[in-house]
Amino acid sequence: MKPDLVVCGLGPAGRALAHRAVVRGLTVTVVDPAPERRWTATYAAWADELPEWLSPQAVAATVLRPTAWGTRVHRLDRPYVVLDTTRLQKSLHLADANVVSDRALDIGPERVSLASGATITGGRVVDARGLARSPARAEQTAYGVIVDAGHRAGLEPLFMDWRPDNGADPDAPRSFLYAVPLDDERMLLEETCLAGRPALTGGQLRTRLLERLRARNVRLTGDEPVEHVRFPMQGGRPGARRFGAAGGFLHPATGYSVGAVLAAADAVAAGKDVWPVTARLVHRLRRAGLRALLALPPADVPLFFDTFFALPPDAQRAYLSGRTDLAGTVAAMSALFAALPGPLRRRVATATLTIPVTSRGRWASAMMGV
Repeated sequence: MKPDLVVCGLGPAGRALAHRAVVRGLTVTVVDPAPERRWTATYAAWADELPEWLSPQAVAATVLRPTAWGTRVHRLDRPYVVLDTTRLQKSLHLADANVVSDRALDIGPERVSLASGATITGGRVVDARGLARSPARAEQTAYGVIVDAGHRAGLEPLFMDWRPDNGADPDAPRSFLYAVPLDDERMLLEETCLAGRPALTGGQLRTRLLERLRARNVRLTGDEPVEHVRFPMQGGRPGARRFGAAGGFLHPATGYSVGAVLAAADAVAAGKDVWPVTARLVHRLRRAGLRALLALPPADVPLFFDTFFALPPDAQRAYLSGRTDLAGTVAAMSALFAALPGPLRRRVATATLTIPVTSRGRWASAMMGV
């Protein structure tokens, strides 16, 4: 008997979808070349993004008021949570699913062809394999180390810190420090290239991180666990047959996706349309935000984020997490644009004037400073 749902890919998106489908009583088959692979990346989200069904054990640490730096300090009035990767993966159990260790090659609406030559059919087939890297796609990269409490020299949690103490040339592409607790004893310190085409390499980020930590009196032993990050920021296509980064759930201007897929997994498992017109238009606006970031000269990046983090909390929340909130996203982007200094506003306008949305009138007015 064919299953109700076939999920291809067992990263956070695919596993969350399959888990919620099993909980709903659906028959589920999952396909992944290494289904037992342990997740090693650090995942985080805004606390208000997480669904009620998620086990509290999946949250490793909470930062009540994260700190961000552009050229000055900002306190964000929104709790931020770091997830316990192991507990998150275990909580999304697949005890009643049929797990197939194979690689999905050709995916159709009700059929998937596997590398082994086998074919699986189902009531629905969803592609959750993520995005393939390509030189044409902007990427986010990061290099991080995990330090214990005794070696972090009192460094506070930092959501984003663009201060120029990482030794980079002022005209070189910018990167920021991301510093979050993993539990009561450990902290991840990570130098991050938010988006680049090409992005900064792991070696470049490592050099910058070590210089930044030396400048802040954080002493490393050389034995710290290391985290490498590299993934595409472009290429997701909204639609019922795709989920996660492949399905447009990755925020094109921030790289965040785990909170969004956890929040939407139940609805997708139930077969609901999670891409109304408003969500598709928000996705296009966010893609415009990525174009703006890629177009900014390095010296303007900290000022851009100073302006963003000076917006009211509701406006920040709408842009960062309002996946279906078209009005809120337009209002946030318009307010940001209006608050930017003149030269920076012109650069952003040049990068984003092709936004093809029905709300273009309001956005274009803001873009042109009307």
